[in-house]
Amino acid sequence: MSEYLTPKGLQEIKDKVEKLKSVKRPEIAERINAAKELGDLSENAEYVSAKEEQGMLEAEIRRLENMIKSAVVVKPIQNSDIVTPGACVTIEMNKEKRILCIVNPEGIYPSTGKISIHSPFGEALLNRKVGETVTLKTPSGDKKIKILGVKQEE
Repeated sequence: MSEYLTPKGLQEIKDKVEKLKSVKRPEIAERINAAKELGDLSENAEYVSAKEEQGMLEAEIRRLENMIKSAVVVKPIQNSDIVTPGACVTIEMNKEKRILCIVNPEGIYPSTGKISIHSPFGEALLNRKVGETVTLKTPSGDKKIKILGVKQEE
């Protein structure tokens, strides 16, 4: 599946991969070597733990590298009233105004209003225009969302 990323989002993922490779990978290798020096590896909890962490790290690096390979870079459209990946959208729902930023899955921080492009909310807002009202189906019933404004990522 293609990942729609802004140039900034793509760079953030590349930076994360670089940090994992240059900082985290050597730290784990050091832990593995230190654990080997303790002797019998079959009953060495430190060794087993470090090897498990190494496996998880390598899986995460592969996942992020695949995301980079499949990335479709979406350049922000300035002065647009259409919701695109990377846009911050001012909405009104249940008589409350909120700002939500539509980001790639790596940048999700719901508590700060950053939601995934693949979430039901993100998908409902994507490619909609200022002034439109969107109906979002939720387990607790349909929610009406009015799009009040769109600001593209810098």
